[in-house]
Amino acid sequence: MQAPTTGKGAQLWARLARVADPELDEPVTDLGFIERIAFLRDRVEVDFRLPTYWCSPNFAFLMAEGIRREILALPWVAQVRVRLVDHLFADKVNRGVNEGLPFARVFAEEEGGDLDELRAKFEEKAFQRRQEAVLLALRERQVPEEAICAMTLADLDRLRFTSGPAAAELPRYRAILRDSLRAAAPGDPAFVTWAGDPLSPATLPAHMARLRSVRINMEFNGALCRGLQAARYRDSPEEPELIDFILNRVPPREPLAGRA
Repeated sequence: MQAPTTGKGAQLWARLARVADPELDEPVTDLGFIERIAFLRDRVEVDFRLPTYWCSPNFAFLMAEGIRREILALPWVAQVRVRLVDHLFADKVNRGVNEGLPFARVFAEEEGGDLDELRAKFEEKAFQRRQEAVLLALRERQVPEEAICAMTLADLDRLRFTSGPAAAELPRYRAILRDSLRAAAPGDPAFVTWAGDPLSPATLPAHMARLRSVRINMEFNGALCRGLQAARYRDSPEEPELIDFILNRVPPREPLAGRA
């Protein structure tokens, strides 16, 4: 879908860009998962589609929850309906997310379980991938390991990257430090383990090797995901025009769920 650059459409797209595929830690907007967005005054609909018909329902549920949460964060949005399409468990995912039901209840027959553990697992991987991008960029600048390990959040906030993976990942790494590790004070260490332990020149090489392993695994999964997506939708029509993105004259298909 073509991304808008102005108005409410741009606001919606910016919020959706904050939702990542939990396994890949890439925005659903970049991955091409967003199929349709429509809004009528304070009501919004978002349709999304995954690479395969059988993509894990817990992944789909996490993304649908994220879409709903991010859109409702906009002050002018009062109601939102998220719709997963072309998926084996679309009806269950859509019902659960739009009615505010827990995953374990919706998927009780499939023994779905609680998503908290899975969410924490993927949050850790996202942290590691983002951190590695910044660390590799610092190494490319030939910053000594002692200086890297001694960096604080204040130092991190002064960093600027204009190209390469670190340009995109630095703000995302800073965000996950703040939101997940509660790193807020300017003097807090910039580079720590997921457990919150500061890195040192002695521990950094082994830590970097673990980060590399995580990245390679995520890159493999990403390549597989894109390949499946391309194979499944290679006969799809051309990308919709922007007019399909903003449908101010068209009422939503169904009653919409409001703020929880």
